[in-house]
Amino acid sequence: MEFHEQTRLGEGPTVSPKIFISIHHLCPHNCSRPRYLVINADEGEPGTCKDREILRGDPHKLIEGCLVAGRGMNATAAYIYIRGEFYQEASHIQHAIDEAYAAGFIGKDACGSGYSFDVYVHRGAGAYICGEETALIESIEGKQGKPRLKPPFPADVGLFGCPTTVANVETVAVAPTICRRGASWFAGFGRERNSGTKLFCISGHVNNPCVVEDEMSIPLKELIERHCGGVRGGWDNLLGIIPGGSSVPVIPKDVSAEVL
Repeated sequence: MEFHEQTRLGEGPTVSPKIFISIHHLCPHNCSRPRYLVINADEGEPGTCKDREILRGDPHKLIEGCLVAGRGMNATAAYIYIRGEFYQEASHIQHAIDEAYAAGFIGKDACGSGYSFDVYVHRGAGAYICGEETALIESIEGKQGKPRLKPPFPADVGLFGCPTTVANVETVAVAPTICRRGASWFAGFGRERNSGTKLFCISGHVNNPCVVEDEMSIPLKELIERHCGGVRGGWDNLLGIIPGGSSVPVIPKDVSAEVL
């Protein structure tokens, strides 16, 4: 069975410190260099399809999240890097961007605020390595998708040599909801130091494979029983669970019954 709980926060720390670093430490507000927000929608890990659901079913949420995050870091533009195989998803997100431009939500005078912010879609060519943030940046620049040596880090020298924050689709898409309902509401889910909600992709030998949003810290067995109708043939039929990509150890049945 495959159970994907990839971090809401991409391949690094939480999104707030990433933005804080790019703004205050490396490029203050009087800096002449443009800043960029890059959304990692490559999602090349086998069995992972949470970002696809957002792109396909609620693309406007991501566009709004780009505007919120972009204004927070005073970004010039956002680039959404999407897998080349995601044809329908790319079409949906581009249509949502076109609607946002037409409504005046993004562009030269975003929401009538005087703030200029553009959003672009960049389609990849299916390279797995482009899920790594610097390889993704190289690909957007028209180069081969190969990881860069660090330092310098993208927060200082990123896309087109400018300060860049690379974030996950789910990270950015949830930002508008948190702003509307408040941080305390979002932190009320889960437990201390592991709070909020999360999209879980569950596939393999379960009765009802699905993508579901639930609170963090939910027991793994409860998640499978509640949303997937349990393991085929009963829980005793389970051999192990893969909680992420191919580099993650398999969780045996006895541990799976208790792990959060």
